[in-house]
Amino acid sequence: MKIAAELKAFCALIEHDFADPALLLRAVTHSSMSSVTRDDNQRDEFLGDRILGLVIAEALLQADKNASEGVLAPRFNALVRKETCADVAREIGLGTVLKLGRSEMISGGRRKEALLADAMEALIAAVYQDAGFEVGRAFVLRHWGKRITTVEADARDAKTSLQEWAQARKQHPPKYVEIARSGPDHAPIFTIEVQLQSGDAYRATAGSKRQAEQAAATALLMQLEGKS
Repeated sequence: MKIAAELKAFCALIEHDFADPALLLRAVTHSSMSSVTRDDNQRDEFLGDRILGLVIAEALLQADKNASEGVLAPRFNALVRKETCADVAREIGLGTVLKLGRSEMISGGRRKEALLADAMEALIAAVYQDAGFEVGRAFVLRHWGKRITTVEADARDAKTSLQEWAQARKQHPPKYVEIARSGPDHAPIFTIEVQLQSGDAYRATAGSKRQAEQAAATALLMQLEGKS
């Protein structure tokens, strides 16, 4: 099977030359482009998610041999969540080679976080199916890189800290309310307000709900610390 020039260049970028290019083509094909003769990447996404989880779990255990499950779990979640997968996808330019239907292209599918994350998981599965688990593991470790050793700050995020603050004072968990949404569908802007039972609240705006929630929680924590 011949491979397009853009996919050849992409293979060089990710440092994997596919013995079976059909695996790569399927991994970058969104369901909006699937047909009777062309499979999409949904099944590969399912497999890649499991491979990613195993590789990251093993890497975390090796990186900190004394960490308890309670410490490892938030680190793991931070590394395998959709936002992280999408970040890696952006770093390797995965969005530029995706095969999308016209509607997805018009709506900015190459930049959509969920779509990029799913394609990244599918790509992991494609590498695994093409060359085996050891190569698949090396691929994940190479592209997740320093995230694995610097994950602690990201794992203990502001939302977790704020919830612990509320629990310590016997308050209900913080509530996150979407106040406004603006911008086009492919690049929405969210305004989120975090509210505490005590009446303390703060609003923040960002390009995703999670980022806005984190920003609001961070700001409210700083506000609360200033009161204490």
